[in-house]
Order: sequence, then C-alpha cells, then structure tokens
Amino acid sequence: MRRLSIALPAACLLVLLILPLGALALSAPDLGAGLDSALLWPAVWLSAQTSLVSLLLIVLSGTPLAWWLSRSKTRLAAVLAVLVELPVVVPPAVVGVALLQTFGRAGMLGPLLADLGISLPFTTAAVVVAQVVVAAPLYVSAATGAFATVDPDLLLVAQTLGASRPAAIWRVAVPLAMPGLLAGAALSWARALGEFGATLLFAGSLPGVTQTMPLAIYAALESDVTVALALSLLLAGCALLSLLVLRGLPPLWMARR
Repeated sequence: MRRLSIALPAACLLVLLILPLGALALSAPDLGAGLDSALLWPAVWLSAQTSLVSLLLIVLSGTPLAWWLSRSKTRLAAVLAVLVELPVVVPPAVVGVALLQTFGRAGMLGPLLADLGISLPFTTAAVVVAQVVVAAPLYVSAATGAFATVDPDLLLVAQTLGASRPAAIWRVAVPLAMPGLLAGAALSWARALGEFGATLLFAGSLPGVTQTMPLAIYAALESDVTVALALSLLLAGCALLSLLVLRGLPPLWMARR
C-alpha cells in the first residue's frame, strides 16, 4: 500500500510530462502539409541565424565573466552573480518591457542611439539582444560552476613551466571545464531558440525580420494549425538535440581527454 501511495503520484507526473509530447509526435503525419507553408521556412532560417549568433556572443562574453565569477571572492562578485541569474526567474514579458525601457525611443539609451542613427527595437538585432539576455544566464551559471572545480594549483604548475596566465587558463582550465561549458552552451542555445515573450514585446513578430519559430507557431495557430504542428515538431526536435548534446558530449569529451 505504501509503495502504491508513492508510485501513483510519480506515475501521474510522468504521464503529464510525457503524454503531451507523445500527442505532438503522433501529429508527425501532418508534417508534410505544414512544410509547404510560406510562414515556416523564413521563421526556421531566422531562428537558426539569430540563435547561433546569440550563442556565439554568449560564449565569447560569458566565458571570461564566468571565469572571473568563479575566482573572485568579493562581495561585488556575489552581487553580480545574483544579478546575472535574475533574467532566468524574471518573466520573459518583463524582460521585454525592460529592454524597451532601455533601448526604445523613449528609453534610457533611446536618445543616444537615435543620435547615432540606430533604431534597435523591432529589428533582427533586437531578436538577438532578447535571446542573449534570457539565455546568457544559463551558460554563465554552468560555466561558473565548471570553472570552480578547476584546481588552482594546476594553473600555478602551468605558469611555472613557462605559460602565461591567459595561456594557462586556455590550455588547462578551459579543457578541464569543457564538459560544463558544453552543457551550458547547449542549454543556452535551446533557451535562445525557444524564446518567445521578450522577443514578442521587444522585437515584434514581423515575418522574415523578427518572426522566429515560437512567434510563427503563435501566428499559425490563428490560421493554419498544420504549420503550427510542423514548427512545434521542429522545435521539439531541436530541444531533443540539445538534450542529447547536454548528456552525450561531456562524457565523450572526458573519455577523449
């Protein structure tokens, strides 16, 4: 009886988590009809472009930030670590409004950008900015944890052997932390690819310009459900791919090392 009382809630949760995805997979026969829609491929291409650009920016800027956060013991680092993770818990709609208040025409930096001839909201660049803001904390958090496990003595040994500090970090710390970096990058890319709320408010839903796959799903539900199903299946496939990367690449990396 006790086992049943434990197993029943667990089984209910498993059904709730798996059944909707199963129902989506059963709609696969309708995928061919949705692939011919003019709404689909521009959204797929835009999502691929913007999410990869966002991931590149996140890795290039987030890796040194994560290294500093993992090594600094100051109160400033502790405060910044909390602020960096804040976009994860703040609703995406709030992030979109905050971006408008920062980069919009009447926002904090709006007049300065206008003087430079730059209009950021409702452009493809705005999509990238929104994706970076909501996805970067996942990478930075994972990378910080990965760098924190690197033994500082290994860096000292590398430096005594003639390596500079940056070279020691690149040749010793980064390879050791690579499993965590790969996991963070996979999570960050999946989050950028699926971003909806902040993108809708800050970049809008302009086909071919700012309409990413999640926004195209929302638009297609009003006119053609088969297109929404096709896009949903593609996004689910991308999510599965990121999960496989998250689970598979780190052990492979460690095995090769």
